[in-house]
Amino acid sequence: MTDRMRLDGQTAFVTGGGGGIGRAIALRLAEAGADIAIFDIFPERAEEAAARVREYGVHAIAIPGDVMDSDALRTAIDRTARERGRLDILINNAGGVSARPFLEQSERSMRKHVDINLMSMLIATQAAAKHMVAGGRGGAIVNVASIEASRAAPNFAVYAACKAGMLSFTKSMAVELSAHAIRVNCIAPDHTITPGNQGNRAGPVDPATWKSRSDAEVDAMNRLIPLGREGVDLECGDAALFLASPMAAYITGTLLPVDGGTWASSGWVRGQNGKWTLNEGLSFGH
Repeated sequence: MTDRMRLDGQTAFVTGGGGGIGRAIALRLAEAGADIAIFDIFPERAEEAAARVREYGVHAIAIPGDVMDSDALRTAIDRTARERGRLDILINNAGGVSARPFLEQSERSMRKHVDINLMSMLIATQAAAKHMVAGGRGGAIVNVASIEASRAAPNFAVYAACKAGMLSFTKSMAVELSAHAIRVNCIAPDHTITPGNQGNRAGPVDPATWKSRSDAEVDAMNRLIPLGREGVDLECGDAALFLASPMAAYITGTLLPVDGGTWASSGWVRGQNGKWTLNEGLSFGH
């Protein structure tokens, strides 16, 4: 790893860091030398991820908690900054979604989507940025959005609206916090293999329980993605590490898709005949 990617001596706080993309980001930051605080609603996931982080020879704190509990989230961030003596990196990763037609979605469900995806980011950013400003060393905030932030998402309308809000907030904070040398960026994953989208939404991460797909389902998924496969969570970790590191010292307010090209393809898919099409069975010879 190039020295310009190193994070030695820095402290990072990762929401939803016990599984999936959050865990992968925590591991990549630890590999680069950062101490890590993992905040996760499932205690066993937080502890397992912290144990993996320590394998890199860095310090790890596992803090069980729900990002929808604003007081608990603020307390965890304050504890991390106090115990480590600094806070340099915030990863706003925690989130959640359920598919439902908007006209059938209850107000309770809408508010939960907003609280877990959007409000948690606002609360964590405010709490963490105060410590970064007080430290006088600058900092990096990486928000885990989605390509749904910038495209239509039928049956996921509230989630997509939250992610669009995350992108807008990223740009605003990049400007507001620039005077303090705090950089704020987003990554935008799409189809990525995680416990949550494999049916392992709660409890310990156990790949043995993950749902299996037929060959036809795998083929259909892979043809949606220009690079021909689903993403791996550690690839999101690589992108977040880059944005948090000195390698990205002049990058702020940006959205980095980590999606195998699905946002760029904008509806074009690879047909069964191998040619690109906007509708299966219609080939345009591309």
